[in-house]
Amino acid sequence: MTLSNTRSVWILLLVLALNSGLLVAGDPTVFRPEIRAFEVSDWRNPPPQNPVVFAGSSSFRLWRTLETDFRQFPVINRGFGGSQMSDLLYYLDPLVIQYSPRAILVYEGDNDLASGKSPAQVLADFQQFYARTRRALPIVPIVFLAVKPSPVRRNLMDAQRELNGGLAKFAATHLNCGFIDTFTPLLNSAGQPRPELYAPDQLHLNSAGYAIWRQTIAPFLPRLLH
Repeated sequence: MTLSNTRSVWILLLVLALNSGLLVAGDPTVFRPEIRAFEVSDWRNPPPQNPVVFAGSSSFRLWRTLETDFRQFPVINRGFGGSQMSDLLYYLDPLVIQYSPRAILVYEGDNDLASGKSPAQVLADFQQFYARTRRALPIVPIVFLAVKPSPVRRNLMDAQRELNGGLAKFAATHLNCGFIDTFTPLLNSAGQPRPELYAPDQLHLNSAGYAIWRQTIAPFLPRLLH
């Protein structure tokens, strides 16, 4: 079995286990096999030096074309599991710091809010991510992506807007910290998420949704790498 197939099987088992209650949500150690898979992949195919790291949850993990969508930049995808910001904080060194990145783009918060955390709690975790990363990487740009809306989580849209507003304000007042609105482009004229942009689970994006994210993010990358 190839590394890619092994990782796919592990992710499927992880999702089934979480859904069945066999694993305790919020325990970052359940993601160790995925982190180990990244380590093995790096050993077999060394990543570019000083890459742009995309780190976060399954909205990055399932973006299969991310590295080709931004092929003109030294991009690596480090999305994992159905992670929360607390999980990314736990694996900050192996997923982000060790690469000495030129820039960091972060997508978390979606699963955090769905787990019952308040926008203020999630924002505090983002602030901790910034503080810890800034100590290790004093001037590297850190960019937070807005939590996306989704049809299956319409009930969380007010909380998502509150968190996104907090992230935007925080980014505006901190050194080399940015915010990209990846929320609004996915809405229709009535302010609701467009179902045609989502996978059958109506939570994750499909290729059309990722195309919109690519168009939204692409203008920022040259500015981060100047």
